[in-house]
Amino acid sequence: MGETEQRPTAGSRLGAQENAGISTLEHGQKPPMTPPGKLVSIKIQMLDDTQETFDIPQRAPGKVLHDAVCNHLNLVEGDYFGLEFPDHKKMMVWLDLLKPVMKQIRRPKHVVVKFVVKFFPPDHAQLQEELTRYLFALQVKQDLAQGRLTCNDTSTALLISHIVQSEIGDFDETIDREHLAKNKYIPHQEALEDKIMEFHRNHMGQTPAESDFQLLEIARRLEMYGIRLHPAKDREGTKINLAVANTGILVFQGHTKINAFNWAKVRKLSFKRKRFLIKLRPDVNSSFQDTLEFLMASRDFCKSFWKICVEHHAFFRLFEEPKPKPKPVLFSRGSSFRFSGRTQKQVLDYVKEGGHKKVQFERKHSKIHSIRSLTAQPSEQHTEVPKQSARAYGDNNDAAAVQSCRQGKELKASTEDTGQHKSPSLKKSPKEGRKVDGAVVSTVEEEEEPAKDRMQQNRPQSQQPSTGSLTGSPHLSELSINSQGGPSVANMTLSPNLSPDAKQSSPLVSPLLNDPSCIRADDEEEVKRKRFPTEKAYFMAKEVATTERTYLKDLEVITSWFQSAVSKEDCMPETLKNLIFSNFEPLHKFHTGFLKEIEQRLVLWEGRSNAQIKGDYQRIGDVMLKNIQSMKQLTVHLRKHNEILMELENGIKNSRKLETFCRDFELQKVCYLPLNTFLLRPLHRLMHYKQIMERLCKHYPPSHIDFRDSRAALAEISEMVAQLHGNMIKMENFQKLHELKKDLIGMDNLVIPGREFIRLGSLSKLSGKGLQQRMFFLFNDILLYTSRGLTASNQFKVHGHLPLYGMTMEESEEEWGVPHCLTLRGQHQSIVVAASTRAEMDKWTEDIQMAIDLAEKSSGPAPELLASSPPDNKSPDETTVDQESEDDLSASRTSLERQSPHRGNTTVHVCWHRNTSVSMIDFSVAVENQLSGNLLRKFKNSNGWQKLWVVFTNFCMFFYKSHQDNHPLASLPLLGYSLTLPSESENIHKDYVFKLHFKSHVYYFRAESEYTFERWMEVIRSATSSASRPRALSHKEPHAY
Repeated sequence: MGETEQRPTAGSRLGAQENAGISTLEHGQKPPMTPPGKLVSIKIQMLDDTQETFDIPQRAPGKVLHDAVCNHLNLVEGDYFGLEFPDHKKMMVWLDLLKPVMKQIRRPKHVVVKFVVKFFPPDHAQLQEELTRYLFALQVKQDLAQGRLTCNDTSTALLISHIVQSEIGDFDETIDREHLAKNKYIPHQEALEDKIMEFHRNHMGQTPAESDFQLLEIARRLEMYGIRLHPAKDREGTKINLAVANTGILVFQGHTKINAFNWAKVRKLSFKRKRFLIKLRPDVNSSFQDTLEFLMASRDFCKSFWKICVEHHAFFRLFEEPKPKPKPVLFSRGSSFRFSGRTQKQVLDYVKEGGHKKVQFERKHSKIHSIRSLTAQPSEQHTEVPKQSARAYGDNNDAAAVQSCRQGKELKASTEDTGQHKSPSLKKSPKEGRKVDGAVVSTVEEEEEPAKDRMQQNRPQSQQPSTGSLTGSPHLSELSINSQGGPSVANMTLSPNLSPDAKQSSPLVSPLLNDPSCIRADDEEEVKRKRFPTEKAYFMAKEVATTERTYLKDLEVITSWFQSAVSKEDCMPETLKNLIFSNFEPLHKFHTGFLKEIEQRLVLWEGRSNAQIKGDYQRIGDVMLKNIQSMKQLTVHLRKHNEILMELENGIKNSRKLETFCRDFELQKVCYLPLNTFLLRPLHRLMHYKQIMERLCKHYPPSHIDFRDSRAALAEISEMVAQLHGNMIKMENFQKLHELKKDLIGMDNLVIPGREFIRLGSLSKLSGKGLQQRMFFLFNDILLYTSRGLTASNQFKVHGHLPLYGMTMEESEEEWGVPHCLTLRGQHQSIVVAASTRAEMDKWTEDIQMAIDLAEKSSGPAPELLASSPPDNKSPDETTVDQESEDDLSASRTSLERQSPHRGNTTVHVCWHRNTSVSMIDFSVAVENQLSGNLLRKFKNSNGWQKLWVVFTNFCMFFYKSHQDNHPLASLPLLGYSLTLPSESENIHKDYVFKLHFKSHVYYFRAESEYTFERWMEVIRSATSSASRPRALSHKEPHAY
């Protein structure tokens, strides 16, 4: 018998492995029973415009067909999608997942069912999988072509330019014109072709995954994104259109939105024949009637719209699938329809837990293969792409890492050639198939946020120069790896799981590059340990060297990168330029020589020098004493840093051009911290010298040869710290206020004389709609509460404030029945808040009471302290998450092109996603607990250890391949993480290993000695367990600003 020829399937065309389907059900649940009997064929039209046929039992419910399609595509986040078909009246309706398919589709041979996006989330960063975002991008492309997604010419051209970038790669005028001539994305496209190519020219180096992300970032801010209009009439007979979205029910006149009813305002939805009824919650400030009535074309139209409204409400608002109603004993009243499937929260939780495997797929229309579909031959040496965190976003980080290595036509051609020799459905190598725990990343519980850097080529040949940085969204910079140069595609395999979005991406697996050359065998490690000194003083000296390398790199951010950028832009006054660079360049020059001396001493200490030098060089005190004495001559420059910080912030305040320049510089890969943080680094470094010398003097006995020099060096540096410490405290508060200002909307005058920051963190605020998550900011005069907006900037919108003067506080768990609950009573308003744990409540209680006491001791509420606070005319019950989200969405639409990117991985965002808080004392402790050095890292289910250069600062670990790299490959925010030692059951049979874990994300790190192990444990513990007692704030302490 001859072999039966197999038809290509949707799964194989997208590069999916056969029999590798993943159910969209919760982990542990079984799929619905498939009824036995005769099979029926259903034709499904995919989003790539191809058709596939699925055979299902005649009595199978809709969910069987939906799951079959999702499994065939290996689509994990299939709950966002639905199946629609024309009914017997030619009206497009959604397939009911609970009813038998054959009772809905009467003549399946003559019906084509469409697989399309059904639920459009408010933020595409919530889509964790690259495949999901790719399908969403296809939906946007389809909506553009069908005229459903309407927008102005500029936005249309920008959208199409990202589609073109994902399909043909970097700009080439000839290729672009040919491609646009053959592909019509919108009617009358010819008029926009020049503008499309103009935008496409700016996307150099952007990978298909990044193009999808950018496409969705633009589309989601359009008014018609995800909107399906349903014709209706109001009570006056005016023709309107109704639509439903994640925020609620929308009313359009033509294509212009004229009204919106947020879910929080809606009490009940119903229909009666052709009348669609919305019953609103009572609102004294609203002019609407309690019940709104709209007339639709027929009962079927009305019921269809009612069903989709019920499903949207359940999917976006409920925590879990609603339970079925008990069947009535005698007769039923009303419809028994209910939402079936996972809610968005359940989908996000499932993906965050990492209960699935990443699979490969191929983009049908793209000439550039997704990294998930490219694997090296087993015999080839390869580099694994890091698993990433954030906010947000799945495998596109892998794509970013590899695809961005295209620097010109030659490299692009080699990429395409490589893909031509691959089968559309590629099998993963055994190593690639290894599951990495916590592979799922999310938008901001990003355990790891791959930082903005691109992997350098691992080839011995000369590297290609960078052609420019990506104009990525804040999410991409946060979650995806942006490499300016990368390993060639042929030499790479990719890990099946990404870290936090990277996945970072919300919540987020590890973002680091796995370089085989970095993995050392255990016997090599033992040889290395025997070769080098083992005394504690040596590792203290080595800490000076490793942290000095990082400090020098931080100085170069100002003296090299920032200065170079400033010289190209006419945006900064000459006086400010001279003030900054004339005071930082002497520091950089001095510390360059200082680092060389320390490294030379370590070479002699280790016995690695070829020179026959006599003397006792196994000490560091003499080098420290000599350089600290020389450093005192630089005090004049250090005293200028207060003025530098203030003048730069004043310049930013007075010049929109300088503000834009500094904001754009902060988004560059090299600026891994807020810009003004680098201005404080020289003062922080003095404290590090003092701490190291204190440990060295404590270690040495008085008779040691190095004790005398070490003690003298400690005295010298202690004197410098004492002189500058008071100034540094003021600068830290000033810097923190300006940093918070960038995270807030609606608080323009946050930085005013006398205001001091105390604590920020996530609390739940009790309102008429229940507990709603809010971000609280406590200062010495006021308490602000905010919610996270859905704008492109990811900032927090201020919704209210409570002056601390005259405030009282009391625990109210029994009164409200809410654990860890507090009632804050101001002179004009009271609010009820709840913390996530008792420990969090105690921290807030302690800090708020201290702030209230300080406010009472002052001369009374200073009017200027409150003048900047937004008016709060609403009662506590009126502010809801939905109202805030709708306002933010509306605001973001006012200027599509002017929306400014904003870091999504700041401490504020991490606290929001990890549901924790940080005080000013925690920030001060974090300044003192900075560390750099090599560590070996291992995942939960991996075998080898990977050597990485790690920098710990700002409650975050930044990962580099080596200390020579200019910017990190990825980052791991540690707030909320637990620091422990591995147990016997974990089979980590190595010395000096510590374990970091958060939910399902587990990382092991291995230090080189007992001293370095204890130091890493000490500094990381300072981030994972924040201080409980803040430093006392003095309301009398003068401020420099």
